[in-house]
Amino acid sequence: MRGKSLLIALTVALTAGVGAAGWAAYGDGLGAPEKSASIESAAVQAGLAASVEVTPRALAVQVTASPSATGAAAAGATAVVPSPAAATPKAWATTQRPLPRRTIVVDPNPPPLYRKPVPLPTGQKCPYHEGVDAPKAEVKLALEAAAAKRFWTVSNVQLPVNLIKAVGWMESGWQSTIIACDGGIGTMQVMPDTATWMNERFDTDYNVHTLEGNTMIGSAYLQWLIKYFGDAYFGGSYTLTAADCAKDPNVADYKEPCLLNAVIAAYNYGYGAVDTPSGLVIPNPQYTEPVRALMTNCPCFAY
Repeated sequence: MRGKSLLIALTVALTAGVGAAGWAAYGDGLGAPEKSASIESAAVQAGLAASVEVTPRALAVQVTASPSATGAAAAGATAVVPSPAAATPKAWATTQRPLPRRTIVVDPNPPPLYRKPVPLPTGQKCPYHEGVDAPKAEVKLALEAAAAKRFWTVSNVQLPVNLIKAVGWMESGWQSTIIACDGGIGTMQVMPDTATWMNERFDTDYNVHTLEGNTMIGSAYLQWLIKYFGDAYFGGSYTLTAADCAKDPNVADYKEPCLLNAVIAAYNYGYGAVDTPSGLVIPNPQYTEPVRALMTNCPCFAY
């Protein structure tokens, strides 16, 4: 935020009443989900001071009306899926200065407007793992390869590797086999309908349940968002720079309607929550703030 560095130390907040079992899924990624009664977050293990509270989104056990359920509770709870009307987030006012002008962008086959939870099988406890998580060193390599993959062969869209790493850490803590209570899958917490759409959009056949396929689909979605918002609001510029998010001294950097914040916010809520009839808004600064911080100071950089 203005006057403060984004090199913000991170930790996971263990909220009141959270039992150790609630964090058993958040292991070190080197084997099966841990069953120890003393599970610490990667941020705590890294010895970082508490400043921004971060809970990987996949660890939430209850899906609230907001597509991002960041509060953790004890594992073993059953998923609660909201009504369709409750799935649309309310946009927050982010700045007093004029919003970027919108240009009509037509995609004949757009992705889902909003991130909507999907019901899990009856009686399924969540979050849960489909198998053994890949070592985090392997996840790092997969994310780097996914960032390097160019899904737009004509437009100069480039995905910063630290962005996909930060989003992946925020979404899952780099747990490659985790299934969240809202139906999000794997490292990048890709929703099933988004995976189907992305494969159709870019004529690919990635398996969202594999590490490679999941990270590639996450990369493709981020790159689609970069191009969409770059064309719609930023005159075809696809540059993601922190400086563009620091133009209003009265607004925190992570709330400004810049391209970087728009892409991060839309990955979490869906592009329809960011590209609104009122213009470009950042409806979920509680998500963009930690992701922006993770881009420069992430426990994942240790792998």
